[in-house]
Amino acid sequence: MTAEPAPQTTPPAPPTPLTEAEEFRRRPLGRRLLAPLATLAGTAAAFTYVGLVDPNEPGHYPVCPLLRFTGLYCPGCGGLRSAHAVAHGDLAAALGANALAVAGYAVCAVLMAVWLVHAVRGTPTRITVRPAWWWALGALTALFAVVRNLPFGSALAP
Repeated sequence: MTAEPAPQTTPPAPPTPLTEAEEFRRRPLGRRLLAPLATLAGTAAAFTYVGLVDPNEPGHYPVCPLLRFTGLYCPGCGGLRSAHAVAHGDLAAALGANALAVAGYAVCAVLMAVWLVHAVRGTPTRITVRPAWWWALGALTALFAVVRNLPFGSALAP
């Protein structure tokens, strides 16, 4: 008797790893929406609190240390008053308190909407900002801080 050799079987190929997009798409909708909805809930809670507790009334919020010790407005001075005005739907008062903050609120709202749409569609959100844009944002913020403290820029002061 001759022993027949066992048939040669090739081991199965290892499964190809999923790309990040495919892995994200396979997650259930609730899990994909968890991070953007939690962020939205936190933002809504913050705006609700600022909308209910008026920053125009003294004693509710701490005073800006730069304003208190130097008399100069920082880029964020008036930000709570602008958030309060936005929460009450008064865009003119919000812009008067801190126009840069209102622009920031608008940018954040757009980015939040993009994040939610991507989560529903099952595509990961990638927002990359080149360093030049960060430098430009820093320069704009510094310019805003300087101009609002000069006599001709008093319209930008809160």
